[in-house]
Amino acid sequence: MNHLLCILVSFLLSAALMALVLPLLRKLGAEQSVLSYVKQHASKNGTPTMGGLTFVAALSAASLIFDDASDNRVALTLAVTAGFAVVGFLDDFIKIRRRHNEGLKPYQKILFQLAIAVIAAVYCYINGITSVNVPFGGGIAADIGAAVVPLVLFVFVATVNCVNLTDGLDGLAAGTSAAYLVTLGTMLNITGSFGGATALAGAGALAGFLLFNTNKASVFMGDTGSLALGGLISCLSVFSGNVLYIPLIGIMFVLSGISVIVQVIYYKRTGRRVFLMAPLHHHLQMKGLAEGKIAYVYFAVTALVGTVCLIFA
Repeated sequence: MNHLLCILVSFLLSAALMALVLPLLRKLGAEQSVLSYVKQHASKNGTPTMGGLTFVAALSAASLIFDDASDNRVALTLAVTAGFAVVGFLDDFIKIRRRHNEGLKPYQKILFQLAIAVIAAVYCYINGITSVNVPFGGGIAADIGAAVVPLVLFVFVATVNCVNLTDGLDGLAAGTSAAYLVTLGTMLNITGSFGGATALAGAGALAGFLLFNTNKASVFMGDTGSLALGGLISCLSVFSGNVLYIPLIGIMFVLSGISVIVQVIYYKRTGRRVFLMAPLHHHLQMKGLAEGKIAYVYFAVTALVGTVCLIFA
């Protein structure tokens, strides 16, 4: 019952905050400049952004209410999530200020992300959070010792940027992340691990945000939201020892990242493209699939893979 109440409270907080903040974002001119080469998105130019602020606030409040606030991992998870939200906010702010879809330089983003990831990696090593659960291993875990530091650094940077790349269509990143967090939250609650309530709070907050973000979106989460989501997913997965589940349950995030890497490498070598446009969701859109359908497929695949992981974990 507490788990359902956690989701409900987070949902209501997120929806209420978004309803209050949206007029303010419009008044302040916090509008997204859409990429000019994505012709299907021309009508979205000027849509308010930075909506991620609301669900980050909602999930943090619900987490402090329903999760074990005395657990340092919960506090650090919320702090890291907020840290990534700040990096995203800076990126969004620069874009809005310049009225252009270019914010922080790529190297600046990576440096900020690594700085936050180092804190999480060192925390894991110092506190002996070095065991990694083997998917479908029947409870088998491997202690990787000091190797946890480079692993955590890689996982954070990869996950944060893959979630960010997935944030390209209405409801896409929010819906996919909600499915991931419901799965992870259920897994953590079943095993009695830390962070179950925080994961479910994140899912509830995203559900509230989706009231305003499904096609046609009234607001975008911006990098404020997408980077925060990547940080939240990374923290919960790493601190609970479930880091190897990220490429499984987060398969759609992985495909977003891989599609961009493949496209760039292949184009530089041959001058031709593998996809009509990368990331993958833009390729699907160019093939004629509606935004809502693509978002549903991403959500459904994530939920399906997550269910399989829960059954056979």
